[in-house]
Amino acid sequence: MSNALRTLASVSAFFSKTFALWVIVFALISYYFPQGFLFLLPYVSILLGVVMFGMGLTLSPKDFSEVFHRPIQVIIGIVGQFILMPLIAFFLVKVFGLSADLAAGVLLVGCCPGGTSSNVMSYLGKGDVPLSVTITSCTTILAPLVTPGLFWLFAHQYIEVDPAAMFWSIVKIVLLPIIGGVVINALFGTVVKKVVIALPLISVFAIISIVTAVVAASAEKIAETALIIFLVVALHNCIGYLCGYLLGKVFGMKLAQKKTLAIEIGMQNSGLAAALAAKLAASGAINPIAAVPGAVFSVWHNISGPILATFFANLKDKDENEDSI
Repeated sequence: MSNALRTLASVSAFFSKTFALWVIVFALISYYFPQGFLFLLPYVSILLGVVMFGMGLTLSPKDFSEVFHRPIQVIIGIVGQFILMPLIAFFLVKVFGLSADLAAGVLLVGCCPGGTSSNVMSYLGKGDVPLSVTITSCTTILAPLVTPGLFWLFAHQYIEVDPAAMFWSIVKIVLLPIIGGVVINALFGTVVKKVVIALPLISVFAIISIVTAVVAASAEKIAETALIIFLVVALHNCIGYLCGYLLGKVFGMKLAQKKTLAIEIGMQNSGLAAALAAKLAASGAINPIAAVPGAVFSVWHNISGPILATFFANLKDKDENEDSI
């Protein structure tokens, strides 16, 4: 590896490890100086597409092999993701009596697929990484069909939902970039391996840009609702972690799989939620503040994820079936 590539790898690793800090810093800056970041708002979908394209570059057909090796565990993860998280979001929306726009934003987060950073957290927490990658990949591929349907089911009482329009949005923002990345990886794998070290840096930049754009667009409303949004988002995330772990326990999984289920189910693709909410806001369907729960989730799960991963990494399995939690 050349010196330039080593430097790029070091810089990329640094920003990846300090991702949560940068998200918080730039979210605060965009909150106090929103005019400097509003120009990013029209590019939110493109920025998320860049992240999804990067995800595609790291995928290959073998990443879906766990579906055939242990389909039950993968299906449990997928079903847990798309049933537990929307139900938890719906429960919290009702308990806290959120306004229609905030309720729609929280429910949108709950109906999204798993977040890509869950794979890193599973690795750091000594979970089952192949299972994590497969569940994330499968839920992301299924998102164009599942997310619009779930969002309509849970949110149509709050806002007017057009599942067909949301389907095409997710196809363009998520599915096509991922497919493009997978195809390029398959055709030019040798070249991709040389540049893939820059992907964390590009993803960090893109997600930070999405968060700052959303925060800037809703700065005034955030001042009124910041505490309640943060509380609901944090509870949604942490309850998801707990339910995911318990789901693994109910089905008699080993500790590594229970860790992975907790992380996979608790961590959402909040960037997708923010991007979809921004598109709905641009069409006039909802207030821009509906994108804020996704932005807050982006900040929060990059704080809670490493904390949980550290705890999991030190959690010892006394034998193949019993653990100390």
